[in-house]
Amino acid sequence: MDLIADILMVAGTFGAAVYCYVLAARLKNFSTLESGMGGAIAVLSAQVDDMTKALDKARGAATGSAARLEGLTGRAEMAAARLEVMLATLHDLPDSRADARRDVEPDRRLRFMRRRSAQEDLEAAE
Repeated sequence: MDLIADILMVAGTFGAAVYCYVLAARLKNFSTLESGMGGAIAVLSAQVDDMTKALDKARGAATGSAARLEGLTGRAEMAAARLEVMLATLHDLPDSRADARRDVEPDRRLRFMRRRSAQEDLEAAE
C-alpha cells in the first residue's frame, strides 16, 4: 500500500512539474515586449500618453476660445444696448423732411392726370 501511495505521489509531483513548466513557457511568451501581449500593452500605453497630451492641448484651446467668445459676447451685448438706446431716441425726433416740405410749399397739392384710352383718341381724331 505504501508503494502504491509513493508511486501516486511521484506521478502527482511529475504532473505538477510539467504543469509548472507549461505555465512558465506561456508566461514568458505573454510578457515578451516584441511579439506578445507585452508589446501590445506597451503600444497601448504609448497611445494613452499621446491621447492625454492631445486632450490637454484641446482643453487649453477650448478654454482660450471660451474666454474669447465670452468677451465678444459681452461686446455684442453692449453694442445691442447702445443700438436700442439710439433707436429709442430716433423715435423721439420729429420728421425733418416732412417739416421742410410744409415750410417751402404749403399750398401745393397733389395733381392727378387722367390718360385717354385708345378708343377716346380714335373718337377725337374723327
